[in-house]
Amino acid sequence: MGEHFFNINNLKVNIDDKEILKGVNLEVGKGETHIIMGPNGSGKSTLAYTLMGHPLYKVTNGEINLEGESLKDLSADKRAIKGMFLSFQYPEEVDGVTVEEFLRTAKTKTWGEMQRILPFKKLLKEKMEALEMDESYATRYLNLGFSGGEKKKNEILQMSILEPKIAILDETDSGLDVDAIRIVAQGVKKFKDKERSIVVITHYNKLLEYLAPDYIHILMDGKIIKTGGMELAKEIDENGYEEIRKKYLK
Repeated sequence: MGEHFFNINNLKVNIDDKEILKGVNLEVGKGETHIIMGPNGSGKSTLAYTLMGHPLYKVTNGEINLEGESLKDLSADKRAIKGMFLSFQYPEEVDGVTVEEFLRTAKTKTWGEMQRILPFKKLLKEKMEALEMDESYATRYLNLGFSGGEKKKNEILQMSILEPKIAILDETDSGLDVDAIRIVAQGVKKFKDKERSIVVITHYNKLLEYLAPDYIHILMDGKIIKTGGMELAKEIDENGYEEIRKKYLK
């Protein structure tokens, strides 16, 4: 794993005075794909929201660093400008703001330069075609009336347009059929290159088969207790998390 790109060191997080993350350590190198798996209630979504700077999650210890710079005290919008992105498990619906308006504004904000209308329309069309999204979605209000699969595709579209340095995908594959998972996985693979990294939180092995991750981590009881490759996902699939708990959680 590469040094000095994205590092989480001994991260502890409270929600309403209850400790959820109890010392998470993770290092992500440039161009790497990391998978975080774990049973319900293990702290996976808490980790995702904390990394993006959700104000309800209180960091009591540890560091979050991107390219050697601490993000711990930055607001969510500042973290986005630095190059972070979070794909939500349950994307919000926003009435009155079209997908195109939202993405053009977001890219202008995160990149620090005005996005010219015609070049942006061309870019948006290309990215939507890659995700097999009808171009009419560009003029629809953000996620309003979208199916679950359409909302998830829209999250991947945002990631593709914004081109962050590191993307955190929180169960983007949940509730998707096989075809939708394939399309989402293709979008993720096209996004990732030697300069961009991805951390995917998931329950499902199907997405892993498409992504061929570099590392798989098991998060349990607020800590990453085991790191491995695809063999670790196979072990979970065959034996479940309880056997993992007995084997690795001391």
